[in-house]
Amino acid sequence: MKNFKLIALALTLVFATACKDNNKESEDNMETEMETEVKEMMTDENEITKELTFNLSPKSDSNVEGTVTFTQTGDEVSMVANMSGLTEGTHAIHIHEKADCSSADAKSTGGHWNPTAQPHGKWGDEAGYHKGDIGNFEVGTDGKGMVEFSTDQWCMGCGDDTKDIIGKAIIVHQGTDDFTSQPSGDAGSRVSCGGIIE
Repeated sequence: MKNFKLIALALTLVFATACKDNNKESEDNMETEMETEVKEMMTDENEITKELTFNLSPKSDSNVEGTVTFTQTGDEVSMVANMSGLTEGTHAIHIHEKADCSSADAKSTGGHWNPTAQPHGKWGDEAGYHKGDIGNFEVGTDGKGMVEFSTDQWCMGCGDDTKDIIGKAIIVHQGTDDFTSQPSGDAGSRVSCGGIIE
């Protein structure tokens, strides 16, 4: 009988210890899972996405209109522009200095956005280029054009005068940017305009 009581007591102790270890293991697993979730949330917060969409309005007696969407994720800013009412061929698109599309010819936007005082050129050219020198795009017989562009040299509302696109304008030109003529690539009249305003 004594042996039976000792065996029962021993089994109770073993069971209690095992449960305690299992509980501790469960708690450790829960803590690890919570830490992982917090890290993922912190990563998501660091990768906050900003998005801004606005319309392009016809200028210089054209019918060119469209929409532009800027999206910033982390340090990368992407632009997607969709336009209609263009003539078939190659057209230029740039960021200009001021979000002022009030004049009929859109010259109220000023010149190309060039915060680092570089010569006009093709984006990425070692000889220099404006931060607003997006480049050219093609338009088919349907008069529609689309531009997709991404860079870490822009930001949205960061306050850095050499990167911040807020307060500038998107200009679509009638002609082609030759990437050499100064100061703007001889791209012709400004046929559509939209202010980049939050």
